[in-house]
Amino acid sequence: MKVYKYGANVDTDVIIPARHLNDPSPAALASHCMEDIDADFSSTVEAGDIIVAGPNFGCGSSREHAPLAIKSCGIKCVIAPSFARIFYRNSINIGLPIVECAQAAEEIQAGDQVEVDFSAGLITDVTTGKTYQAAPFPEFIDRIIQSGGLLNSLKARGVAK
Repeated sequence: MKVYKYGANVDTDVIIPARHLNDPSPAALASHCMEDIDADFSSTVEAGDIIVAGPNFGCGSSREHAPLAIKSCGIKCVIAPSFARIFYRNSINIGLPIVECAQAAEEIQAGDQVEVDFSAGLITDVTTGKTYQAAPFPEFIDRIIQSGGLLNSLKARGVAK
């Protein structure tokens, strides 16, 4: 899983520019994800890749299009020191794992190969051999993510149809 690395305060309008919201399908969103700061992102990202970013990732608007665009590209997770709260909530709601770990976000570099064990909160930079400890997801959040999002989790529990 290859890393794409970005700086601080990456906002939702950078993740998916508003001019591309006319077609909210996951494939359309994925094709324009991150294009204003990384023109090659959508054409080079592969399923299982990881985004590592600076603090306050996902600031800006409250729309779910931003984490959906990231997830639709095949990104396995986003690692950052902190996330905008509404982005954090939207990510969990659609089943995109996001991990807060300041040291990992600072030290992991673009192109590194990284593995994440969500149940243990363990981040391993395979390239450098260094490991980082993040807080594992609480069980209820882990169930939501494993189900592919809140709605799927509720359907699996028989709460929603």
